[in-house]
Amino acid sequence: QVQLVESGGGLVQAGGSLRLSCATSGRTVIVYSMYWFRQAPGKEREFVAAVNWPGGTTENADSVKDRFTISRDNAKNTVYLQMNSLKPEDTAVYYCGAARRRAISRLAGGVDYWGQGTQVTVSS
Repeated sequence: QVQLVESGGGLVQAGGSLRLSCATSGRTVIVYSMYWFRQAPGKEREFVAAVNWPGGTTENADSVKDRFTISRDNAKNTVYLQMNSLKPEDTAVYYCGAARRRAISRLAGGVDYWGQGTQVTVSS
């Protein structure tokens, strides 16, 4: 099993920045691709960003491209999401995920483990 714990969410004004962290524990995660998804009230969980193993390839959703950056520190078993130029439409619960594959898949159904989520609220 793999445990994921997110942190770093909060309330920020539009145009501001936040950095989310996802600490992993349990079985080694060195072969897992890592993800950030988000879910707003009344909407489905949507892909935000992903990084493969060992971290040379990343993908971002079009809605966050050039604003959000995913990275991983394999020595610390931690994945980060740097969010800049935040918009009110970025408001959601952000979930960290891990998949038992090295390559990236943008489907939520392909994620094997989820964190509990962290709330991000962007005020206008």
